[in-house]
Amino acid sequence: MAGQSDPNLSIFSAEEVEFMAEDELVEIVPNMRMDKLTLICGDYGPFFPQMPAQVPLWLAIALKKRGKCTIRLPDWMSVENLSQTLEAERDSQESFQVLPFHYVEISRLLFDHARGDIPDVYTVRSLIEDIRDVRFHKVETSLESFEDARSSAVKVKNLSAMEVNLVRPFVGRALQAFYKHGSPELVPNPERMPPRRPQATDNVQRRPLRKR
Repeated sequence: MAGQSDPNLSIFSAEEVEFMAEDELVEIVPNMRMDKLTLICGDYGPFFPQMPAQVPLWLAIALKKRGKCTIRLPDWMSVENLSQTLEAERDSQESFQVLPFHYVEISRLLFDHARGDIPDVYTVRSLIEDIRDVRFHKVETSLESFEDARSSAVKVKNLSAMEVNLVRPFVGRALQAFYKHGSPELVPNPERMPPRRPQATDNVQRRPLRKR
C-alpha cells in the first residue's frame, strides 16, 4: 500500500480506503438459492430467494453485478436520517455526528453499483455531499483554533476514514507552523539543547587507569 510503503507518506489513496470499506457488512435480498460460502473472512449463507442476508459489501456488489440480488439501503442512508444528520451537523460547530466510519466510501460504492436499489437517489447523494462539506469545513475551522489551544495533540471524535485520511497529513505541519510563528520556544531546536553526558551502563565503579 502506498501509505505504508513510503515512510514519508502518511495517507492512503482513495482506492485503498475504498478497498478497506468493502469489508463492511450490508444486507442483501437474494433472488436465487445458493449454498453456504466459506471464505477466509467468514461463512455467509446459505442464501434463499427473498430471504435477507448480511454479507460484506464486496460480495454484495459481486452478486449485484450478476443479477443475483438487490442491496438494501442502510438505515443511516434514508432521506429522513440524512436530513436529521445534516441539520445536527450545521447546528453543532464543535462536534461531529456519529456516522459509519466508511460512510463516504459505502455511499460511493452503492451509487456506482446499486443506483437502482436506492430510493430518491439524487436526494440521497445531495444530502451526503452536503454532510461531507459541512464536516470538512468544521475540520478546517478546528485547525485554526489549534494555535490558541497550544496543544501538542489533536483529539476529534467521530471522524470518518476519508476525513482522517485527508486531515492527517497537514495536521502535523499546521501544528508545527503554529508553534513556530506563535511560540517558537515550543519547537525543539537541536542547537540550543545542552550536550548530554554519557552515562554508565551499570553501577559498577570504574577503576582508574594505571599510569605508564
